[in-house]
Amino acid sequence: MAGKRMTKRVAKPREDLSKPSQWRLQHGGFSEPMREADPETGTPIAHRRAVDTLGLMLAHGTITSPMHEAGEIFRGLFRAACFDSMATSQILRVPGLRVDTLSTLQLDARRRVAAALDALGGHDSPCGSCAWFVLGLEFSVREWAMRQGWAGRTMHGPVGQGILVGTLGILALHFGLTPRSRAA
Repeated sequence: MAGKRMTKRVAKPREDLSKPSQWRLQHGGFSEPMREADPETGTPIAHRRAVDTLGLMLAHGTITSPMHEAGEIFRGLFRAACFDSMATSQILRVPGLRVDTLSTLQLDARRRVAAALDALGGHDSPCGSCAWFVLGLEFSVREWAMRQGWAGRTMHGPVGQGILVGTLGILALHFGLTPRSRAA
């Protein structure tokens, strides 16, 4: 009586942990590794940065450097205004101190974000919505286009990218990075 043949087990190749995983690579690119020394131990390490939407658009020539800078200014103001942060309670509560007060930096940033959104046509306009979600909350253009729609229809990716380019052009003009004579 013949016995059953045993099939050979093929060992899966081990994943190289020094590189981003296949799953992570399908969700966006990375910059080349930057080699630095760890500040605490001094050992050499490699940092990889995920490439953002504005950086990719600037690298491909879709937007100009004033447009890129305008997007970074808006993103910085959005973060300073604390629109993207989650509300948390303080661990240490001081009696008689109100927690819900805003600092002058936050108030100034909120005023500047509101002025920029007014220049874009308001929060409900396509450019205002694009600035809020793509630049401020850092959604991808595709996520924002799928989420946002007008007249019950979703927006296609290239249309969303065109709206982002227009938004960045208006912001560059609003922040004074592009002279008005060149904008027209």
